[in-house]
Amino acid sequence: MRDSGPKRRAAALGSAGVLVTATLIAGAVAAPTASATADTHHGKDREARGVAIAAARAAETGIDWQDCPADWNLAKPIQCGWVSVPMDYAKPYGKQIKLAVDRIGNTGTKGERQGALLYNPGGPGGSGLRFPARVTAKNPVWANVATAYDFVGFDPRGVGKSAPISCADPQEFVKAPKMDPVPRSEADKRAQRKLAREYAEGCHERSGEMLPHMTTPNTARDLDVIRAALGERKLNFLGVSYGTYLGAVYATLFPGHVRRMVVDSVVNPSREKIWYQANLDQDVAFEGRWKDWQDWVAKNDATYHLGDTRAEVQERWLELRATAEKNPLGGVVGPAELISFFQSAPYYDSAWAPTAAVFSRYVAGDTQALVDAAAPDLSDTAGNAASENGNAVYTAVECTDAKWPTSWRKWDRDNTRLHRDHPFMTWANAWMNLPCATWPVKQRTPVDVKSGKGLPPVLIVQSERDAATPYTGAVELHQRLRGSRLITERDAGSHGVTGLVNSCVNDRVDTYLLTGGLDRSDVTCAPHATPKP
Repeated sequence: MRDSGPKRRAAALGSAGVLVTATLIAGAVAAPTASATADTHHGKDREARGVAIAAARAAETGIDWQDCPADWNLAKPIQCGWVSVPMDYAKPYGKQIKLAVDRIGNTGTKGERQGALLYNPGGPGGSGLRFPARVTAKNPVWANVATAYDFVGFDPRGVGKSAPISCADPQEFVKAPKMDPVPRSEADKRAQRKLAREYAEGCHERSGEMLPHMTTPNTARDLDVIRAALGERKLNFLGVSYGTYLGAVYATLFPGHVRRMVVDSVVNPSREKIWYQANLDQDVAFEGRWKDWQDWVAKNDATYHLGDTRAEVQERWLELRATAEKNPLGGVVGPAELISFFQSAPYYDSAWAPTAAVFSRYVAGDTQALVDAAAPDLSDTAGNAASENGNAVYTAVECTDAKWPTSWRKWDRDNTRLHRDHPFMTWANAWMNLPCATWPVKQRTPVDVKSGKGLPPVLIVQSERDAATPYTGAVELHQRLRGSRLITERDAGSHGVTGLVNSCVNDRVDTYLLTGGLDRSDVTCAPHATPKP
């Protein structure tokens, strides 16, 4: 299930100053580490050599920074550029693809500068190009870190400006209403299975050349090439959600290239979890966080009038769902569209009040507010293309990263069982991932995430009740990375903790990025402020 906003999902899982030009400087490119070369299976030794070749080339070439193209909506002093990487790292002199990168220089003095901080917001399929805008928007949470670091964003391979892939016509992809994700019959399941198979075939038809190379390890290799192109000897990295898995794989492949790494809202990196079981785990966590939101709505019944108990709020939800199933609101908002809209509340606390307000208006008789919020906008062709692209990348990476069950009986059994007690997201998530059961290219074995020689302490940040990346993932990564520290935000569940205002978390992230300093042991923080109605 992809971590993105509600408008971006088909079925159900979804942020200058003068700088030194990157030239081939001593130490800008480290040799591939032992862990990158030790595993010779599936040509990993060739890929390790390939990334070293590509990084050396990028260090020599550097990045030709320019004002960003007008249609990128990234105003000066943010600058944009390109980094070339091999499509296939086993063939470093073969076809190259261009990755879009942008930056803003550190806000402090030349003496305060500690290099570049690279960012990935998650997905898979999220664009990181808005990251430098945290500086231009004067985001107070990041003001201290911005004094020391250039903020560098990028579109990962296949995303946005970086050799984008596609699996379907974007306008067709967003059309509504879609089938109710909860099947009422075997015929419903057959229809959904057909759609999933056709989607997988569409990925192959439209993006077949790229598909075999759309993996997390390749994106991690891209990250190392970008590091070299920036003239950075070591990587400073902030990864959120899927970005934590990207960081974990990078740390495993290139432990000696890491300087500072913060991972926030952690994907469980266990090979047993990537990716089929991880998605089932999400369904359970989403149900818990959905209930947290309903409790908050009930507590604020004086504002929303949706019921003063969780059970009453749930009853209103089921009534809405049944109405939309029988007769889609405005002809376009059925159960699938409702889930896509309402799932933002379990994702992000910032969506609690807006989601409740729209729901409240609907119950009071204003159907149009909900239609406007949940229906696709067919006139927004750029936004629809971005949604389709994000979903294509999500599918391509998760399906290619790991082997998925091919037996429909297993999918049916697992999701039917889970749905009984966790009905909010289970079937919607299942259909979103089902293309992986008939994926047309070779599926890989996930990287065995672990510490390697030279890896410094990694800072892990996690809320206890996160729906998209359940808490056990942070514990698992913590156990795998020696010397790592875990900050737990207790009694909280917003996805993406480092961007919220919570001084217990913010001060420790600042200290780590600015000095490398960590607490002697793990830390538990009180939750950030509860949303106000």
